[in-house]
Amino acid sequence: MRSVLDHFQDVARHADVVLLQPNIPWQAFPLEGDAEAQPLNDIRNQAVLANQNGLEPIFVVDPLNGLNRREFMGLPDGWPASFAAPQVRQSYADFALWIVRTFHPRLVGLASEINTYADAYPEDFPNFLSLYRKVYASIKQISPETRVFVTFQWEDLNNLFAAVNEGRPAFHVNWEQVEAFEPQLDLWVISSYPFAAFARGADIPPDYYTPLLTRTDKPLAVAEGGYSSSPVGPYAGTPQDQSDYLRAIHTQIGPRLEFWIYLLLTDLDTKSYGRLMRKNGVEAHDVDSLGMFAFVGLQAMDGSAKPGLAVWDELRAERGAP
Repeated sequence: MRSVLDHFQDVARHADVVLLQPNIPWQAFPLEGDAEAQPLNDIRNQAVLANQNGLEPIFVVDPLNGLNRREFMGLPDGWPASFAAPQVRQSYADFALWIVRTFHPRLVGLASEINTYADAYPEDFPNFLSLYRKVYASIKQISPETRVFVTFQWEDLNNLFAAVNEGRPAFHVNWEQVEAFEPQLDLWVISSYPFAAFARGADIPPDYYTPLLTRTDKPLAVAEGGYSSSPVGPYAGTPQDQSDYLRAIHTQIGPRLEFWIYLLLTDLDTKSYGRLMRKNGVEAHDVDSLGMFAFVGLQAMDGSAKPGLAVWDELRAERGAP
């Protein structure tokens, strides 16, 4: 518990907002009686810690596996893995509306990197769209001022991963996957991990993010992202690459960003996380996937700052925004 408290305090020294991205506790709904399920209490406690440290919580409701967004996370036995399934649709809607009624957030996301799921299951994507539109309308009835979005994985949207680009050319942006949500999309929000696509941060093209500026006049945001400061798996990485990545986003789309979330403040202890994940029955490939983010933090595991942290603080002061 001490480490959690310290983490929120540490984040508050470098940020104004924090992303809370809970997976859906499918079996917690419908709510029965006064007692709330532990996952809901955990979310309340995280929001309390955020507020105590002067951090605005931004929520993203996440039905999918954060390490493999081509699959659902934690569905009860016997539930179909489809956004057409009535129990999936009901629990998703109930949880999203619980978030809005409980916290009245200024910003709430209803899925993360949803284009990766759309690529994998194009036949189910329309079912998610219909569910999103229904929940969007319900949120606006409850809290008209809350702005709603989903996030899109930018490298995948640009077809930079040959194994999953469905034959489309690199840098051909799948705008139709974003615009399918219009007009019920209050911000355009991306995630970006370009170390998986470019050997160096300096290789990020000077117009890599700028197509967003002319494709929409809505606010933009980065809901997660980062660059590895050390080689990991097949990917290269140096502290300079991390700084170059931060400056690329700031230079190209910084003035339009409503908020900007960097994935990790501190590097991951992958051995400890791996043991815990395996103990909890997490698949080996998901443990391996987590390892790809081991050195994305702006601080080393001992808390020492990397050069990118000073760059982050500099750019944050220049932007004067979350």
